This record gives sequence, structure tokens and C-alpha cells, in this order.
Amino acid sequence: MLLTVSGPPGSGKSTTAELLADTFDLDHISGGDIFRELADERGYTPLEFNKLAEENDEIDRDLDRRLREIAVAEDNLVLESRLAGWLAGDEADFRFWLDAPPAVRGERIAEREDKDPDRATEETKAREASEATRYQEYYGIDIQDLTIYDLSVNTARWEPDAVLDMLVTAVGEYDAAGDEGQATVSIEYEL
Repeated sequence: MLLTVSGPPGSGKSTTAELLADTFDLDHISGGDIFRELADERGYTPLEFNKLAEENDEIDRDLDRRLREIAVAEDNLVLESRLAGWLAGDEADFRFWLDAPPAVRGERIAEREDKDPDRATEETKAREASEATRYQEYYGIDIQDLTIYDLSVNTARWEPDAVLDMLVTAVGEYDAAGDEGQATVSIEYEL
């Protein structure tokens, strides 16, 4: 089973992906972890590396290529990244999108990174805008288009365990005989 968890920074992707992986006894691959590894390999902090990615499309393409290869080659996996649902495409059994209002996500990031919540919110908004432009430019992906996802959840409304319960229920209640069609991912991207 291949599950993808996508969403903007601070939406609860990592927490939820870890919980899903534990619940279903699956491996968990994080796009953020791979991004940090790529930054470290090249001697940059993640923030420096993200800025560099704005000028050098090979950074995003390298990360996305690795995630796509993992999605195609592996099974029994929870793949987590902003583009995981798009990159896994039709390989995914279920694609989940998590989100929360910007101020909530900013608070979460501020707590995690020990910074001012207003600053974290503004930095996150700028990062999201930059990434949205790059996704559109590189792959023709409109990150606002949620039609490829099987379920979208506002994680500000429920605690992590309740979000997990929703996703586990969705997977558990799935009946292939009643499936009228998974949304197909029809993009052409050169990684």
C-alpha cells in the first residue's frame, strides 16, 4: 500500500505521516528529510538551500526525482511531501491533503523553530508563494488544485489522533467494488 500525505508547511504532514506509518506498519519517507540531506550534502542550511532552489531548478528536480523514484519502486510506504500526491501519481493507493489556516501553521512552525509566530507566518507565506510559482513553472502543477486528493483535512479542527482516525477510517472503509474512479494525475513533468 502506498499512501501519500501532502500539504503546506505546518499542516501536520510529518506528524500524520509518522502516525499512519506506525498504524499500518509501513515505512515513512519524508521529502523534508531528503531536502535536508541534499542541503547537508552540499554544505547549506535548509533555509539557504531553499533560497538557492529559487535560482537553481536542479535542486527541486533532484528532490522530486528521488521522491518519484521511491513512489514507483517501493510499496508499503507513506510518502510525505508537498508534492507527494502529484509525484506518486497513479502509483498511490490513497492521496491525502492536510491544511490549516496560515496563522495556525505559523504558530506551529514558530513553536517548532523557536521563533516569533508573526515572523514564522510571513516567512511561510513567502516560501509557499515561491514554491507554488516553481511547481507551476517546472511541472505545470497548480498546488491549489486539490482534485487529485482522496481526502482533504483542516488539521486545525482536530487533534493529531483524530486526524489519524479519519485517514485510517478512509483506508479501512474503502471498498474496491464501490470505487467509481480514483482521480488520475495527468501531468507531464521532466524530472
